[in-house]
This record gives sequence, C-alpha cells and structure tokens, in this order.
Amino acid sequence: MQVRHQVVEERIAGAGAASPLSDVLPGGPIQSGTAVSAGADLPLLLVLVALATAGTAAWAAVDVPELGAPEPGQAGLDLATGLVAAAPGPRAAQVLGALLKSVPVVLVGSAVRIPDRAVRRLRAFIRRSGSVLLAQGGWPGAEVQLHVASAGWEGIGRGHGLLRGRRVTVTAGGRGAAARPRQTQLWLPGPDGLVGVVERRAEGALVDERRADLHVVG
Repeated sequence: MQVRHQVVEERIAGAGAASPLSDVLPGGPIQSGTAVSAGADLPLLLVLVALATAGTAAWAAVDVPELGAPEPGQAGLDLATGLVAAAPGPRAAQVLGALLKSVPVVLVGSAVRIPDRAVRRLRAFIRRSGSVLLAQGGWPGAEVQLHVASAGWEGIGRGHGLLRGRRVTVTAGGRGAAARPRQTQLWLPGPDGLVGVVERRAEGALVDERRADLHVVG
C-alpha cells in the first residue's frame, strides 16, 4: 500500500489560524533569523515550510529530492516561485550562503554536509539577513530542534480498514527560548486530511474504538 502525503495540501487551517506547532515553537511562529531542524520526518518538514512561507512567495531548497515528486503542490509550495538546487556537492556551503543572503526561506536536505567553519559563517548570514533555514535532519546549532518521537496510522483493524490519520508525538528543544523541552501530539495528517493538534476527546474516542473491537472468547 502506498500512502501519499496529504499533509500540507496546504489546508493547515486557513489564513490567520493558529499553527498546530504553536505549543512547541517558542513564541508561536518561526522567528526570522533562525535555523530549525525537523529531524527525519518529511511531513513535519512540510508543515514547517508552510508555516515559514505563509507571508512570502520566495523560497529555495538545496538537495531536497522529495520536492521533485510529481505533485509538489502537496507540500504547499509552488515550484514556479522557488529555486531548487539539486546535489550541490562540495559547493553546498557557498550555495547556501548566497541563498541565505537573498531568499527569506531556505530548505536544506539531510544529505547536505557543511564543515564546522562554514556553519559558523552561515549562522552569521542567517542572523544578518533575517532568513529562516529549515533543515531536513539535523543542523549544527539550530535554535529550534524538532523531532517526531513516535508515529502511527489510525484506522487499521485486524489487517483491514481504512487509514484515517497519522498521529505523531513531536518533541522540541534547542537553544535560548527553545531550551525548555516541549511536546505535543499532532494529526499529521488527520482524518480530515488536515494537520492539527490531537484533542483529548479525540484520544478518548480512539480508546473507546479499540475497546469495541475486542471480543471475549471462551
């Protein structure tokens, strides 16, 4: 079975709605002039992309091959308004430096490797320009570090049923205002195809559903 990422079609909830990541991002929105790592979870990265690009059309990506999929609109991105640099190799630091000086939101793929001395220079570029760097995987010295600690699809019974939603636990840490560990549970995506916070009543409904599927024998 091939499960497609409905995650960010970007109906994250509409303009002006609170971000589902508000509980784990210090201050609510992504702050300009910062680097944020999303761990290895692509849907989480796409949520961050949608959040960071909400007020701007310009973005760039460096070595993020998933954006070359047949339907990149699922990521909430219009490829016509972005710049994609595929596999920059040993010139990755120079490419990132040029983009961070001129583009408000820059994505970095997990395969990109940057020397420590270059990371310090790039950090300075981010602060001076006010750009946001979103990293798939880790990023040295990221102000905010997000990670999907657990994930599971709801809706499958005993080998049958329809996938209704992907429930994940997102943890956050980092430096400065993000140093205090935080955690939240999200639908990524939920039964309605949207990204949202798992409400307590939804958790109770899932528990009741699982109990109803149990049968006494003997």
